[in-house]
Amino acid sequence: MITANYIKNEYIRRMPSAFCPGCGDGQILNAIARAIDHLKLPRNEIAAVSGIGCSAWIPSPYLRVDSLHTTHGRPIAFATGLKVANPKLKVLVVSGDGDCTGIGGNHLLHAARSNVGITVIMVNNGVYAMTGGQVAPTTEHEYKTVTTPYGNPAFALNVSEVVAAAGASYVARWTTWHMNQLIRSIEKGLTKKGFSFIEVISQCPTYEGRILNMDHIQMLHWFRDKFKTDEKGVFRIGEFVDIEKPELTDELQKIIEKVRK
Repeated sequence: MITANYIKNEYIRRMPSAFCPGCGDGQILNAIARAIDHLKLPRNEIAAVSGIGCSAWIPSPYLRVDSLHTTHGRPIAFATGLKVANPKLKVLVVSGDGDCTGIGGNHLLHAARSNVGITVIMVNNGVYAMTGGQVAPTTEHEYKTVTTPYGNPAFALNVSEVVAAAGASYVARWTTWHMNQLIRSIEKGLTKKGFSFIEVISQCPTYEGRILNMDHIQMLHWFRDKFKTDEKGVFRIGEFVDIEKPELTDELQKIIEKVRK
């Protein structure tokens, strides 16, 4: 029987939590662990990569797999190197919205364009949370943050649509309210041939919750009510891309074999 204690003992390192009370990162860690368990993937065949930010702690140090905790904005670059060096690995990146789309945005675009066989889970709470709640590329228009006290004059980047346009094999967006769908998407991402991108809208009661005047429970209910799989929702969730196309390391192997002849 798969219980919470089983998941914790099998996949989570026993350490004090660094996450704020009510943070969605623990839920996402739970979803990743359950997806790995459902697929029965050996832990020694998985490599997790993270950068800088609250969500970087999800795989490192808490997930019981080999991990690389890298520099700000660079986890996808490191993960690409891992996958090219050992194509048999399941390479998982967990990155925050600022880490992934701010300083790391160029790596995200080109990994999707190249269709390298890694799975990227982007935790999107709409702000740079770990450093104090500054405005991020994903902050909604007119939202107040530490660095936009009169409202954000810019508009939020629709990351999933950008990654889909860049050429990824699999793109999905869920929230921390939609846990069953998220687990299934992570399973699909880990087994998909090519670049998989899963955006997770997650609550940050410490900063975003303060902006919205909501606690973590109210934020989860907001996700439930406003995020829909059709156009009726204020924000759209679901699977946006699920296609088959050549993967980067397979294409590299074809070149290697051609050169060897």
